Amino acid sequence: MSNLQAPILLVTIPLLAAFFAALGGMLHRKISFPIALIAIILSFHQSIIVLLKVVNDGVINYRIGGWMPPFGIEYVVDHLNAMVLVVITFVSLISIIYSKLIVERELPDKIPQFYTLYLLLTTGLLGITITGDAFNLYVLLEISALATYALLALGKDRALISTFNYLILGTIGASLYLLGVGHLYIATGSLNMADLFRILPSLSGNSAVMVGFILIIVGVWIKMAFFPAHGWLPNAYTYAPSSSICLIAPLMTKVSVYIMIRIMFSVFSAEFTFANIAWQTAVVWCSVIAIIGGSLQALAQRDFRKMLTFLVVAEVGYMVGGVWLANEIGISGAILHILNDALMTLCLFLVAGILIFKTQRHQLMDFRGMFRKMPVTMGAFIIGALSMIGVPPTCGFFSKWYLIQGAIEAGRWEFMAALIFSSLVNAVLFFRIIEIGHFQHETDSHDHAEEKISEAPAIMLIPLVVVAIALVVIGLYTNDIVTNVIQHAVPVL
Repeated sequence: MSNLQAPILLVTIPLLAAFFAALGGMLHRKISFPIALIAIILSFHQSIIVLLKVVNDGVINYRIGGWMPPFGIEYVVDHLNAMVLVVITFVSLISIIYSKLIVERELPDKIPQFYTLYLLLTTGLLGITITGDAFNLYVLLEISALATYALLALGKDRALISTFNYLILGTIGASLYLLGVGHLYIATGSLNMADLFRILPSLSGNSAVMVGFILIIVGVWIKMAFFPAHGWLPNAYTYAPSSSICLIAPLMTKVSVYIMIRIMFSVFSAEFTFANIAWQTAVVWCSVIAIIGGSLQALAQRDFRKMLTFLVVAEVGYMVGGVWLANEIGISGAILHILNDALMTLCLFLVAGILIFKTQRHQLMDFRGMFRKMPVTMGAFIIGALSMIGVPPTCGFFSKWYLIQGAIEAGRWEFMAALIFSSLVNAVLFFRIIEIGHFQHETDSHDHAEEKISEAPAIMLIPLVVVAIALVVIGLYTNDIVTNVIQHAVPVL
């Protein structure tokens, strides 16, 4: 029975837990953490059940309240979103364990609020991923966005201003998406994605449909910080609390890329997207600029977290460009990179959080002597860095390899060059940090208390090590992941 109800349970468990975390927090603030942890563990378990069922039995259609689609809301799980659901729940589980001590230090008076928002964000992301209804997706997109704004605003310094900028652009993006869905409803009379996919081919010349597609895609691009609408992301992510950013940075852009893929291939179609909308060249060039610009901006930073935020901008260019190469190998690489980049970003932001937790700073020069003081943390950092660079057998190599092959097949040499350039810049960035951490030491002029810095607590270190191991394991099993999951998610072109 649990297996049959898994699609609804993995969304409703964190939603109900958010209510109980807020309620329990009124009695005692420390009650919120175990409630949130148990909910995320249960949701992760349900996502594994869903993934295995999809791999073994095919697509799952779950009708909410027994209403038949297209009149009722339907949850649809195929190979693409089954993988994304596992990514969301895994990142949420790792982050909530890792951030316990950070929350107690950074937000001692707001612990119940933090875990309530954390669960609501997880609920929103899961709902976005699993829903088969275009308007329901908008509702869940706003739930996740509101929780994200609140979690980012909990930070210090410029967090409020940065979050306000994000709120304005995020609202614009969501409004464009909603207007686009309205155009589709006017043209078709339906909001069910499968129903839209059936109806829209006969309306390929309809101006409302064309405008709807443009509005939806542009709105999603703003939400994912795709060039040139990326300006809100670096500051918003830099000044956020470490406890919040470990969930937000690995997931928000990747789920937005998932939305784009879902809209392009499950609401419209590959034929409509690539034949009727002559955007391929422009989008690939925007991806190239995003990759090169993000990499160069990262190279100019002296703040480790800000450096990582610009790498996130570049990674968005990887995935969007891979999809718009319009060939199966490029789309496969983009989908694989959703998984890989979520874990790579998580790994590096976990390292950044540990650095802040131990030193209260996050400049590149704060890595001095860290290989001697925190060898396990820095070992995990090296694995995350090698994966970002694209060194085998880490998973980052394989998705980049697929993307490069897709670029060659499509004749998009500029995109291939941007990918190689980005990898070289990443090598410079991370080997510079390795050089600082291994060869440079604290000078006598620094506070001697810094010499007492030791390895991170086990509750922070174990999640980091698990993610670092996952980067290698996923790389070794890339062929199985592509064969059993991703190739079923790629449309026939």
